[in-house]
Amino acid sequence: MLYCDQNNHKVGMTMKFRGIVPALVTPFDAQQRVDENALRGLIENLIGAGVHGLFVLGTNGEFFALSEAEKLRIAELTVDAANGRVPVVAGTGAFATHEVIELNKKMADRGVDALSVITPYFNAVSQKELITHYEAIGDASPLPLMLYNIPAKTGMSIGIGAVAALSQHPQIKGIKDSAGNFDALVQMLKYRSDDFAVFAGTDSLIYWNLLAGGDGAVAATANAVPQVVMTIWNAFQAGDHATARAAQEKLRPLRDAFALGTMPSVLKKAADLLNVPVGPCRAPVAPLDEATVHKLEGLLAIYRD
Repeated sequence: MLYCDQNNHKVGMTMKFRGIVPALVTPFDAQQRVDENALRGLIENLIGAGVHGLFVLGTNGEFFALSEAEKLRIAELTVDAANGRVPVVAGTGAFATHEVIELNKKMADRGVDALSVITPYFNAVSQKELITHYEAIGDASPLPLMLYNIPAKTGMSIGIGAVAALSQHPQIKGIKDSAGNFDALVQMLKYRSDDFAVFAGTDSLIYWNLLAGGDGAVAATANAVPQVVMTIWNAFQAGDHATARAAQEKLRPLRDAFALGTMPSVLKKAADLLNVPVGPCRAPVAPLDEATVHKLEGLLAIYRD
């Protein structure tokens, strides 16, 4: 679980990241407006499945297609819907250091419990610049931070040396690593500080990260199949590795299906087809065509039993 060591986790908090934290999609209606009712429904479905936290405004949450006002509203609504049952982590990444710092303060005012900061993107910076960037954000942050590494989208990666250095910062409590490199995850686990959590951000590595000593996952597939993702965690904690591995393997068809469309169109359509209505993506990402939907329906049959 994501948990805090004090009852009042808004002041003087030490947070430890642990567990399964879905990376929520952002529901939109037919006019591509944020669908607040659908977001509340998604949150209820996830909490009902037993997740340990909620991660909003990440890559699958289409943060790049949202205005600041929409981001703040989504954070506010998620905090309200969660109602203290699970912590809320909000993505606040931007290229400019000062922009992240200001958004972090606004997110804290909306009541979120922690913040996730993606690396700068478009203009790749050096590792030294990256460390300086995150240290400045950490120094100014009112809440615990989770680094976010997704080089396939940002064009740059947080190196192992940078992770080791940043894990010493008192306000930087973990990393969501979406590089999909298991060897790098193992190296992060080797060189991190004791209270720094390593989360798999690639859903094919949830079980393997736990087996290596990792702390959990920020899992996009949980939007559509939360019970499968939770089975990996629950079985692993119970020492039932056969069941955990089988659940990990059961995610493969959905993970493989992501190649059928532009992210996160397949994930959103899969959720819709599995009775979790989240609507379309924002343009220019287009809906899946009829043939692709038919193929996706076939791949999802395994989740209907």
